[in-house]
Amino acid sequence: MQPYEERLTAPRSWWFASVLVGVAMALIMLPFGTLPLLGGLVGGTAVAAVVTSAYGSVRIRVVADSLVAGDARIPVSALGEAEVLTGEETRAWRSYKADPRAFMLLRAYIPTALRVPITDPDDPTPYAYLSTRHPEALAEALKAVRQSAS
Repeated sequence: MQPYEERLTAPRSWWFASVLVGVAMALIMLPFGTLPLLGGLVGGTAVAAVVTSAYGSVRIRVVADSLVAGDARIPVSALGEAEVLTGEETRAWRSYKADPRAFMLLRAYIPTALRVPITDPDDPTPYAYLSTRHPEALAEALKAVRQSAS
């Protein structure tokens, strides 16, 4: 059983924006007739929805002895103590405090995050910044895996 799993879905307003993209494409196709107008509406909405879905399909999981965030798989043994970020700290760590070498799984529409130092001396990545709606639960899951491994 996985102690933690989260999908960083896109907000509802982005799905509404997908429909607006379809309407814009329909208006662009309006001078060419009714069939192109409908094609623009359906095609524009579909393409925008696929892009929105792909951006919102990233997952964060704690599986066995690893943290899986998007395409990254980091052993929990290579992680330090997690720091829960909220409010101004979240904005600071994704902007002026950010290290360009850090692993950033950033979703600006999520107001909370977790910053986890990477302690592996062979890895130049100083920390992982993970946008998450449940930073306390993710920190607890990482702590539980670390304690069970020792």
